[in-house]
Amino acid sequence: MSELPQGWSKAKLDDLLEYVTSGSRDWSKYYAEEGALFVRTQDINTNKLNGFNSIAKVNLPEKVEGKRTLIKKDDILLTITGANVGKCAHIEGDVPEAYVSQSVALVRLADKSLAKFVHKQLISPGDGSVQTKLEASAYGMGRPVLNLDNVREVSLNIAPHAEQARITQKLDELLVQVGTIKDRIDALPLLLKRFRQSVLAAAVAGRLTEDWRISNSLDKLGVKNWEVTNFGAICSEITVGYVGKMSDQYTETGIPFLRSQNVRPFRFSNTNLLHISQGFHDKIIKSKLSPGDLAIVRSGAPGVTCVIPDDLEIANCSDLVIARPSERLNSQFGCLFMNSEVAQKNVAANQVGVAQQHFNVGSMKKMPIDLPPIDEQLEIVRRVNQLFAFSELLESKFQIAKARIDLLTQSILAKAFRGELVPQDPNDEPASILLERIRTQRAAQPKAWRGSKSAATN
Repeated sequence: MSELPQGWSKAKLDDLLEYVTSGSRDWSKYYAEEGALFVRTQDINTNKLNGFNSIAKVNLPEKVEGKRTLIKKDDILLTITGANVGKCAHIEGDVPEAYVSQSVALVRLADKSLAKFVHKQLISPGDGSVQTKLEASAYGMGRPVLNLDNVREVSLNIAPHAEQARITQKLDELLVQVGTIKDRIDALPLLLKRFRQSVLAAAVAGRLTEDWRISNSLDKLGVKNWEVTNFGAICSEITVGYVGKMSDQYTETGIPFLRSQNVRPFRFSNTNLLHISQGFHDKIIKSKLSPGDLAIVRSGAPGVTCVIPDDLEIANCSDLVIARPSERLNSQFGCLFMNSEVAQKNVAANQVGVAQQHFNVGSMKKMPIDLPPIDEQLEIVRRVNQLFAFSELLESKFQIAKARIDLLTQSILAKAFRGELVPQDPNDEPASILLERIRTQRAAQPKAWRGSKSAATN
């Protein structure tokens, strides 16, 4: 929208300032258990100030450079360096003694009543952009930077003062509603994780197929006919991946060589998959992998298990436990059992080693399991896959909903500062008069120090 609504005016942030400054460096030597708050970029990375208990504290000498950055009510704090550059917090209430670090700019407006309106605009997307105006003003690769000149030059759309109040009130109402929806949506991944854990628990305990046993049992009681055994008895082989030196054995192509990072719960991942030559594979044939084998992580995330897929016809591995099921154990059932809570607890209790604990072949062979008949194993796998597919569908819908909620927040903010969120009132005092009053007020006062390009490094 190129034209502003009636009564609105364009202004630079500099036109509204009492002053802008940034914090001082080398205050890490003053860190303490008690003292003044020391606000850093991580404390405002959600566009609001974190709770006081999570902010670092500094015990300052009586005379120390940087006390000019004492934070007051209605100040605006901006991150000016780092990955979160352009984040912005409004200090809406009184705060204990607090200062900003060198990576944070402190903005103080000449008219404090504008702070809420200005803050909301600074966190809104620029015209036709997903970035805010602050984020778009940052420069530099890898570690973006905003200097104080960039901050002062940010362009703002200034509404009449009365309309500002209506806009911020409406924004508060809408953003609270959006936040409530977002909180509910954000809770879904944890609920889905618990759902999958409960499915696995029911599967390995026999509860998931109780009705199946009733419909397939001669006595119609659904009593479990499961064998108490261990993996050593139901696998034709349990061995370990190659543990020798590998740095000079990798090749551009050849035999896939799995490491622990290629084993994810229930699935093989080819991300960062390495390869070895056919000749080296033949030398370490003991650690070969075949479709249907169980690959179990030994250390790092011990016990995490996947089944080697059919399309990985030949492969080798390092630092994995390899379990090759016999005809008594369905590979997929073995995988879901190993990723269940009951198996994971056994893995945690039976790790060995001093410098780095790991899950070894001996512990895998002794791993206890209540083993259903093979036809019930297949039914359990079918039902678990069906329920997991349902949870994955919900998770994909969650990702879509989350993206839409994020866009909704930005859309609401963008509409607000185009003058489309609340109706204009022709009786409102125009913003031009407000801006002139601020200019007159500043001219009548002693000149405040409004920062300089070098102030970010003072």
